[in-house]
Amino acid sequence: MGRRAGVALDVDGTLVDSVHHHAVCWQRALAQLGHDVSAARAHRHVGMGGDQLVEALIGAEGEARDGDALRASHDALFAIDLPTVRPLPGARDLLVALAREGAPVVLASSASEDEVRHYLDLLDADDLVAGWTTADDVDATKPDGALLQVAWRTLGTEAAVMIGDSPWDVLAAQDAGMPAIGVDAAGFGCASLREAGAALVVDGLPDLLDRVHDEPFVQWRDGARSAV
Repeated sequence: MGRRAGVALDVDGTLVDSVHHHAVCWQRALAQLGHDVSAARAHRHVGMGGDQLVEALIGAEGEARDGDALRASHDALFAIDLPTVRPLPGARDLLVALAREGAPVVLASSASEDEVRHYLDLLDADDLVAGWTTADDVDATKPDGALLQVAWRTLGTEAAVMIGDSPWDVLAAQDAGMPAIGVDAAGFGCASLREAGAALVVDGLPDLLDRVHDEPFVQWRDGARSAV
């Protein structure tokens, strides 16, 4: 990748296998407050930040009444699960490959600061990223594009591309004005990533790694639309 292009890289479901954990924790948190939501339905909304997910699952009235309590409950439950979350196959290899290509990487996450730092340690990736975002950086998280705009400013590059596992990543990238690569790593499916508008969809990180050095792929990445 040319030095003028950078990568905004999602974490949950893209680099680490945490989507199922989040889905179950949301289901349990919702059940504690009397909301009957299946883990499968919660799973389809993981990738949204908690500020967006609650309303998507139980509506505006539910958000107004229970939103803060649900987020606190989810976070407490997930903190218990966090030590069991493992990297996805190819996660660190991708970070190493992008570093070798000269592509700066910012982790574009709406997780907490503690979670992001935990994942950096898990991936042994402190020296492989230029920075990261957290939910505290913006007023609205994915699928709003604000988080990716922060990531882009942190990259400081003329152009940027988003790599993520969920349709919410793709929609956020569109809102931020950058193309997205969809990685089918967490169960959302290639079709949903294409329908959301991903410019390229790959079947997991190993598939993406196979393409990192391919000339057409490098040219596509270097053609990522520049910031306005």
